[in-house]
Amino acid sequence: MPDRSFLSWPFFEAKHRELSDELQSWCAENCSDRYADDLDSECRMLVRELGAAGFLKLAVADGAARPDLRSLAIARETLAYHSALADFAFAMQGLGSGAILLFGTVEQKRQWLPRVASGESIAAFAMTEPECGSDAANMQTSAMREGNEWVLVGEKTLISNGGIADFYLTFARTGEGEGARGLSAFIVPADAVTVAERIEVIAPHPLARLTYDNVRIPADAIVGEPGEGFRIGMETLNLFRVTVGAAALGFARRALDEALVFASSRRLGSARLADNAVTQEKLADMALLVDASALLIYRAAWQQDEGGTDNRRAAAMAKLHATEAAQQVIDAAVQMHGGAGVTRGVKVEELYRDIRALRIYEGASEVQRQIIARDLLKG
Repeated sequence: MPDRSFLSWPFFEAKHRELSDELQSWCAENCSDRYADDLDSECRMLVRELGAAGFLKLAVADGAARPDLRSLAIARETLAYHSALADFAFAMQGLGSGAILLFGTVEQKRQWLPRVASGESIAAFAMTEPECGSDAANMQTSAMREGNEWVLVGEKTLISNGGIADFYLTFARTGEGEGARGLSAFIVPADAVTVAERIEVIAPHPLARLTYDNVRIPADAIVGEPGEGFRIGMETLNLFRVTVGAAALGFARRALDEALVFASSRRLGSARLADNAVTQEKLADMALLVDASALLIYRAAWQQDEGGTDNRRAAAMAKLHATEAAQQVIDAAVQMHGGAGVTRGVKVEELYRDIRALRIYEGASEVQRQIIARDLLKG
């Protein structure tokens, strides 16, 4: 059972503690580290089950203007502790529909958000390109206005939910200005896009390269105004960035718990591994990293929920520290397990693969350091 004493911190309200209880119960019944041979079917099933349980309403704010970030963070931490795939399924529903929630028209919200919340429609966020990762301002996918339609041409890659999504929130160059000033965001139905390649990564989840070959969509499929795409994309990423740290925290808590169980049961002669001073020092360091991550994450989430302050630096700090710290905690757990730690099927080996991508996506660690430094220097 994960440590949940942090829920007594002043960042939280009664609804957050109730949510944590509900999620723990749901995970106990639905997240038994199951992995189907058909990964696509497994992800679709998880989305449907999360929707049926009502948890996906959190991702689309359930009628509010913005989601409660503390609730999202608790959800991702809890799900990640039990199942990386369940966390992935939950998180992508929020990220893929976030631009619609924040900037969509009344009709766009009415059409898509209830379907995302119920699990009927699977969402995806399509920004990354083969020659454009962190430098989103230089994307090359284009969208040209032709009468009552937009025509999209280009390619996206490393798109989560690629191949199983029902729509792709797609960013393309519309030319209102140079670089970041000339991008726009569009809702593109999946049947208009070609899945050119399925991509396999170290922590299995649906990922694909997409091509847009003169894809025609209605003029009202644009989200926000032409030329606002970069701002829309960055605000969407900033909204959910703290939750990436929360997922990393869930992985780290699980690694620490696995290490505690292993060290307490592993015999070294007449003593336990846990009785060794070096082991105790390592466990203390792991616990320190976990608690520091939790403080940064829930501070940033509380700031965003309270409003009235620019929390980009706090969000960047939370994401940066939590993902980097989780890598250290999980690596320490693997090391403590010895040969078992690198054996397929052992939980810490799985966590070692699960954590790595979190230091890259939704803003790599290097990007988070730039955000923090620029915020410091502007003052």
